[in-house]
Amino acid sequence: MSESLIVVCPHCAAPNRVAAARLADKGHCGKCKAALFDGHPVELNSANFDAHTGRSDLPLVVDFWAPWCGPCRSMAPAFEQVARALEPQVRLAKLNTENEPQLAARFAIRSIPTLAIFSGGREIARQSGAMDAASLTRWIREGLKTA
Repeated sequence: MSESLIVVCPHCAAPNRVAAARLADKGHCGKCKAALFDGHPVELNSANFDAHTGRSDLPLVVDFWAPWCGPCRSMAPAFEQVARALEPQVRLAKLNTENEPQLAARFAIRSIPTLAIFSGGREIARQSGAMDAASLTRWIREGLKTA
């Protein structure tokens, strides 16, 4: 029997059981039929945040950002590039702190951009400041070694 993982749909936040060996097949959600992986960061909000951090078996990298933040905007293309490169082993997501101040407060976000890695429902690494794609990839891989 092959190992299976829970993957939360980026569109409807429904949990989906996927065989670990079939992650690269980029399956579809059993509920909404949308692709489970599309190479783009997931947009998080108060309605789907806990599902993605707590229910998914995939590590989740969250970019806490705001539209007015210059470094956040300059890092966005690199974050998008890393999402394409690391899926389906790692899910990348963005949380707009202007739209979700209660989540920013819950995680004591004091400066942006702040990146946090979640695994098994808990935060395992945090880094503030913009990074290029190579630095971001390296930081994620190092952070996941502690998971």
